[in-house]
Amino acid sequence: MSIYRIFPEKDTFIDSKNSIGGTYGNAGLDEIIEVGGYFDADLVGQAKRTLVQFNTGQIRNTVNNKTLTISASLNLRLASATELPSSYTLYGYPISQSWVNGIGKGDDQPKNTSGVSWKYKDAGSTEWTTLGSDFITNDVSGSTTHGLYDTHDVKMDVTSIVEKHYSGSLPNNGIIVKADTNVEFNTTSSIKLNYFSKDTNTVYKPFLEFLWDDSSYVSSLATLSTDIATVTLKNAKEKYAHTDEVRIRLSARPKYPTRTFTTSSIYLTEYKLPQDTYWGIKDETTGEMVVDFNTSFTKVSADNISSYFETFVQPVDPVLVPTVDDFFQLYDSLYYEIPIEGDVNSHKFLVQRSSELIDFEKDTTDIQPLLDEITILREQVLDLNAQLLEERINAANNP
Repeated sequence: MSIYRIFPEKDTFIDSKNSIGGTYGNAGLDEIIEVGGYFDADLVGQAKRTLVQFNTGQIRNTVNNKTLTISASLNLRLASATELPSSYTLYGYPISQSWVNGIGKGDDQPKNTSGVSWKYKDAGSTEWTTLGSDFITNDVSGSTTHGLYDTHDVKMDVTSIVEKHYSGSLPNNGIIVKADTNVEFNTTSSIKLNYFSKDTNTVYKPFLEFLWDDSSYVSSLATLSTDIATVTLKNAKEKYAHTDEVRIRLSARPKYPTRTFTTSSIYLTEYKLPQDTYWGIKDETTGEMVVDFNTSFTKVSADNISSYFETFVQPVDPVLVPTVDDFFQLYDSLYYEIPIEGDVNSHKFLVQRSSELIDFEKDTTDIQPLLDEITILREQVLDLNAQLLEERINAANNP
């Protein structure tokens, strides 16, 4: 089980640009977290920084009882980027004080002040010691450098920070991600990097990835010595639970085995894959590598039965299942766009579907006598109208 991921308990970004009156906004529920430096309309240099925190208990549960060397990396998926230079470096530092996530969004007007901002670490009662948050820059940090044509997704080694969070030698107040000092507050150039947050409606949430090598290669099977071979998954299932830990066995044999005199089929002979074989997981729909090949942490194992690899199903992002809150948020936002009439996808359709679940019989029992009386009165009115019409016809025919 060499790969495990945990997701943030909170994340946000803070912006040095304040609004009229000096209010710094909160973006605790924004679907995007931002990093970079820019200059505003007044040509004043500004900066944006991302704060992200992972649960200490989840970190300890992942690391506990492992005698192997463990690597930890912070992963952010790029949503958009503008004004990229030929090269830039991002840094990650441990935050030294606690902070309140808040429920604001970056574009809120007026600014939301429910949580952390550039000036405050909470809803506005406690200031950071230093504007832009308090963080430690000495011997614990992470960094990642990107060229213009590199991937701009972040995969930052933060092992030194996580080790101290795990041991308790540093309080776990999360990690701040920021651009280089010469990029922030620059009045002549800028860089804007937007990443998906934990509140995104995509599968690209930030995560902390733990890697370790627990492969085992002790096998008496013959080693497969040809590239012209057939390799299949022996025990793969169509579906797995998100919490499953699985051992996938690999059947390997030459595609064209050497013919020999034997009492059993040469096609049933099992081989082990070479020791320098690695595994990965690809999303069949998107073609993206969910778990990429890694020569240190995705080695194929082998025993006397077959080659195999072990993994948590958890790194594979589950299909997003909308919640009731998601439904009503969408319903509110689309309320005036939903047609009133229509057999499907209309307000009338929603009322009819909801009526199937709601017990109208009780209400119907209460109002049925009234409905019956209305029916009788309508019949009486029709009879009277018919009589009146007949009298008028008779009067016209007999002046």
